[in-house]
Amino acid sequence: MGVTNRAGNYAKFIAYLVIVVLINIAGINLFLRMDMTKNKVYSISEASQDVVSTLSEPLTIKVFFTRNLPAPHNNTEQYLRDLLEEYSIYANRYFNYRFYDVSPEEGTAGHEAEVNQEMARNYGIYPVQIQNIEEDEIKFQKAYMGLVLIHGDIIERISNITSTDGLEYELTTAIRKLNNKVSALLRLTEKIRIKLIMSSSLKDVAPYIGLENLSQVPERIKDIVENLNGKLYGKLEFEYLDPTKDGDLESILKNYRILNLKWPALDKGKVQPGEGAAGLVMEYGDKVAEVQLITVIRLPVIGTRYQLVDMKDMEDIISENLESLIDINEDLGYLADHGTISLSGEQKGSPMGQQGQSDLSNFQSLASQNYTVKEVNLKDGAIPEGIKCLVIARPEETFTDFELFQLDQFLMKGKSLYLLLDAFKEADPSGFNQMPSYVLQKTGLEKLLEHYGISIRESYVMDKNCYRQRMPAQFGGGEREIYFAPVIQNKHINSELDFMRNIKGMVAVKISPLKLNAGSIKENSLDALRLFSSSDKSWEMKGRINLNPMYIRPPQSDDEMSSLPLAYILEGEFPSYFAGKSIPEKILEESDSDKEAKDKSSEENKVADLSKIVGEGKIISKGKPGKIFLIGSSEMLTDNVIDKKGRTPNAIFVLNVLDYLNNREATAVMRSKEQTFNPLDETGTATKAFVKTFNIAGLPVIVGLFGLLVWFGRHSRKKRIQMMFKKPVI
Repeated sequence: MGVTNRAGNYAKFIAYLVIVVLINIAGINLFLRMDMTKNKVYSISEASQDVVSTLSEPLTIKVFFTRNLPAPHNNTEQYLRDLLEEYSIYANRYFNYRFYDVSPEEGTAGHEAEVNQEMARNYGIYPVQIQNIEEDEIKFQKAYMGLVLIHGDIIERISNITSTDGLEYELTTAIRKLNNKVSALLRLTEKIRIKLIMSSSLKDVAPYIGLENLSQVPERIKDIVENLNGKLYGKLEFEYLDPTKDGDLESILKNYRILNLKWPALDKGKVQPGEGAAGLVMEYGDKVAEVQLITVIRLPVIGTRYQLVDMKDMEDIISENLESLIDINEDLGYLADHGTISLSGEQKGSPMGQQGQSDLSNFQSLASQNYTVKEVNLKDGAIPEGIKCLVIARPEETFTDFELFQLDQFLMKGKSLYLLLDAFKEADPSGFNQMPSYVLQKTGLEKLLEHYGISIRESYVMDKNCYRQRMPAQFGGGEREIYFAPVIQNKHINSELDFMRNIKGMVAVKISPLKLNAGSIKENSLDALRLFSSSDKSWEMKGRINLNPMYIRPPQSDDEMSSLPLAYILEGEFPSYFAGKSIPEKILEESDSDKEAKDKSSEENKVADLSKIVGEGKIISKGKPGKIFLIGSSEMLTDNVIDKKGRTPNAIFVLNVLDYLNNREATAVMRSKEQTFNPLDETGTATKAFVKTFNIAGLPVIVGLFGLLVWFGRHSRKKRIQMMFKKPVI
């Protein structure tokens, strides 16, 4: 009987073992994982799945990451491994990746690491210095933390992966860019001309201004272009121009914005007076990109210094400018006239060509990762057909009816308007140490927007829940409330929209509330999506505007305060403002030749009366489904509120709205899913007091009561046992 039981147990054990092995084999071949995180941080988004599943050429990702790094960098490596594994699940046969060992070791493994380190450096991946705490001592070590993406013959690199923030977005953007770049290069009908303009006369003065290596630049750039040409399907053409020998310096300076130096006699006449130009020019068709090779730096006390561009960066610089020349991304229009904020940094009232720092440099840099930003001039003509979305930021000049007609018909074609408009114009202070004044601003866009069912109120939003400025000690210290910079709380952000879901809080600056015409919106079957509002403790500043924090006082009664809508998206089939009207005339400044042509045309019209010719279908009276984004603050697009890396909630919001208007909602969701800003909900004084009291006194009391209950339970059990085994009394 015992032998039979033992045999049965062995059989069960073997059966269970076989089942466990089969489950593991099935788990290896039938891969399944569940992402339990709220934002699905460890699962790639739909946009990433689409990018890797539609590859048409082999894509190889080579990762160079030092092993056994200290926290938090070890988590970054593991996250990258998991992320690439997730990509490979949804990718087609063209996707592959490999991690290369670059950790220095002795023996054969050490030699392999050295070879891999050399490979990394050839790809432009260099070690970075990280901090490591060992045996209570802070130490520094060098580590490789980068990767390269190779698609066909084209290479993109991510040099420093020091954090997991935005890593999926960065990878997917790079893969999409490579895909677009290959297609764009193969479509080119002519070569991209790269002209190195460098006067040989500069060689004489170079040692005196700290540019000893200037003579090596032509050969170095030629080698870089030839190396790039092999990777870019032979689409580059290099040319070296020496204005000193050719004698065409004046015409070159007229056509291109490059540095031109002039110098007097130097070193007791050893160097004769002269001038020379230096710069790199890239041309394709009628597009031109200029690269400054010498930077002029003026430092206090030290004086003027000249700095030559680092040749290690030249390949990247050429590649970045090439991308803008061949339009590898979808076009994004930006209105450049009507007094809008300048993208180029050219200052108003400054001499032509004098450049400064643009207020929108961060926005332009971030938007250029996915779009080719093109300036649009309404005064010159119609909006180009290739543009699907037009950004208008802080216009200050009045739009003519013809220009409004262009915007109206652009929307009627099913395209989008991205509007950041100010209700007031800031005027410079009239005297020293005075605050600026604010005057009401009308540009003509108001009548278009009112027709579509939305308008901007003539006021600024003040909010008790606002940004607090830390005051320096000499001004008394503490914090000062900046009421015109409302902090947008999570509960006032529309998280029902996918692209807004993970944005937990923002800061608005000098923003006006919006007003909807519910009747017009309902009549035209439009959808009005409120994006965010101010808090319940906000109010409006109307009439005379004074934004000096010292003079702003909140209303005495809470009844005078309420939440105000600050940003909307309208979408649907908009009715044209010009439906049933004639096409507005385009107003031109006539020259003498224009007048002669007009007179000649007038004479011809006498022969054939053109007024009797009737045209049909010139005005689109009812549009295809389009979108309008409106916010009453252009400050939301400036460098004051958008960071350079695009990781703050404000930057995420601006870029996500842009993607939504361009029908790229999946990209917006991917960008924001790793948002780590999770502010605590505001609680009242009573709630705070209760939580504090509960933590200090309540928890010990609960623990004590629980201990008493356990003691009583054990005591009762002991009594019962005693009663069970107690001898009966005879």
